[in-house]
Amino acid sequence: MGSTERTVLVTEAAAEAAAELPAPPEQAQAVFGERFADAVRYAELLADAGVRRGLIGPREVPRLWERHLLNCAVLSEVIPRDMTVCDVGSGAGLPGIPLALARPDLHITLLEPLLRRTTFLDEVVKLLSLSNVTVVRGRAEEMVGKLPPVDVVTARAVAPLERLAGWGLPLLRPHGEMTVLKGDTAEEELKAARAALGRLGAVETSVVQVGDGVVDPLSTVVRVVVGESPGGVRAATRRAKAARASRAAKSTGRRRH
Repeated sequence: MGSTERTVLVTEAAAEAAAELPAPPEQAQAVFGERFADAVRYAELLADAGVRRGLIGPREVPRLWERHLLNCAVLSEVIPRDMTVCDVGSGAGLPGIPLALARPDLHITLLEPLLRRTTFLDEVVKLLSLSNVTVVRGRAEEMVGKLPPVDVVTARAVAPLERLAGWGLPLLRPHGEMTVLKGDTAEEELKAARAALGRLGAVETSVVQVGDGVVDPLSTVVRVVVGESPGGVRAATRRAKAARASRAAKSTGRRRH
């Protein structure tokens, strides 16, 4: 099969998937408020371009609202007002974009290493005029000390909890919090990761359910609060190294001028 034929098949699959997008449930209007129309447009983009570019599977389209948009938006229940948020491994923008639509008071960074995904995210941010969202291409472990520390790190089951914590906790400010959407094994994952979380600076952990009256089943969230040293000793070392490199670069720039 040639590349042209593959392109036609992918386009046809995307068109079929877009046709499977259901009407938004009535709860969506309350969750997204004034940005409801933008939430609908985002769902349409996921069902079309998202499928066409391989960012979301066509089988997910019929359950985009309940399983993806609303499931992510209700994460806002555990995030206080006016927080800075980093969505690690944002992919197609989940949970970061639904959060940004539901909560315009939040300042959200979508952190994603793959170019084809950040290209899509940039297009969505521009199309929906999401002035509270910034897209950054990079790996979380490479951003420690380069991105400003945030109040909250989010992620959506992109990896086991221990690995997610290794990526996300170092990006937090002291006493910040990681809130991760997880599935039925959240309690077991937390129990297995507790020792590692302690080494990464965690001082408090819990599992909560959110989305009552919006999603069924409820969304499960693992919350991890850090103390004075987010990410532990290794993260502190990385931050110090990044700070030295930044100072050296500024010093070199001044000398050149």
